[in-house]
Amino acid sequence: MRIPAWPIHTEREIELLRQVLNSPQWGGFNEIVSRLESEFAAFQHCAYGISAANGTLTLEAALAVLGIGPGDEVIVPAISFISTATAVSRTGALPVFVDIEPETFNMDPERAAEAITPRTKAILPVHFGGPLADMDRLGALAAEHGIPIVEDAAHAHGSEWNGRRAGSFGVAGSFSFQNSKVITAGEGGMLTSNDAGFAERARSFCNQGRRIGENYFFHYTLATNYRISALQAAVLLAQLERLPEQICLRERNERLLRSELADIPGLRFQQAHRQVNVHSHYLLLGRIDEREFGMTRDEFHRAVTAQGIPCTPFYPHPLYGNPLYRNGGCRVMSCPVAEACVRDAFWFPHRVLMGDEETTREIAAAIRRAARR
Repeated sequence: MRIPAWPIHTEREIELLRQVLNSPQWGGFNEIVSRLESEFAAFQHCAYGISAANGTLTLEAALAVLGIGPGDEVIVPAISFISTATAVSRTGALPVFVDIEPETFNMDPERAAEAITPRTKAILPVHFGGPLADMDRLGALAAEHGIPIVEDAAHAHGSEWNGRRAGSFGVAGSFSFQNSKVITAGEGGMLTSNDAGFAERARSFCNQGRRIGENYFFHYTLATNYRISALQAAVLLAQLERLPEQICLRERNERLLRSELADIPGLRFQQAHRQVNVHSHYLLLGRIDEREFGMTRDEFHRAVTAQGIPCTPFYPHPLYGNPLYRNGGCRVMSCPVAEACVRDAFWFPHRVLMGDEETTREIAAAIRRAARR
């Protein structure tokens, strides 16, 4: 089956890399880094972009800049990659795990509301798989309690909620450019913000406490070096140029795949809220209803991978099931949906949606064959 490989590159990456290699500055102070920051921020409808070595560090930087620390709590969804939780823990605060919505896989605003206490200092929703979490309800909840939102937008490059892009709703948005992401330099991360004060503090934090325009050897706050390299920035600029076209391709193929598989009982794909008008389709998520489908999620996973389609049988546990959190260091709300997803959910990577129409139909036919086993 002709499922495209990932990552992919063109001569554009090589052209921009050559510009960096022929310059005297390969590190984070090359002009191409600031160009990436401004262009990516503008693409996400934000005024400011602060790059970093990876998306884990951007989450950690955002929480540190907000002054979150011991004695504080941050509300996070029970389903995400571990960095969503460890970013909180590394400040000394407690992650508070709340359940997700069964159709969207995103933080349930009602469960988030139940988890708020006087110690809550931030809400950290994840736009899981690409579609935004319910930013209307979560935004209203945060405003009601006077607490900031930090968006974990690692999956949501280019995704929109009512025409407004991920990373522009909270005080900050955190993006990842890790190897599997829809734009990548192997590693990399970006904070976006429309808050000038936050952006200034975040830039200083990621650049060893310096201030823009000040002497290189003047350091004003206790900070660190999270800088990205110019080599990464060059690759990411080229990737960013192709992203809109690739999002359209994935959206087109996702609609075709859903249509081809719509009559299979017990196979349900992720649903986005109606306000999500653009979706990166970083993942194509689904759930198996064993009674209707006639086989378990694990049986389906084995059958579909035997057909040559890359597939992941979801996470083996909610975040709080990791050995790190089994003995404390967190607060866990009731999460029945998250625990059900561990048993019945799966995902296909975005490269499954990046072929031509014929390839997409071949994938649909292979999934049908797997479903009949």
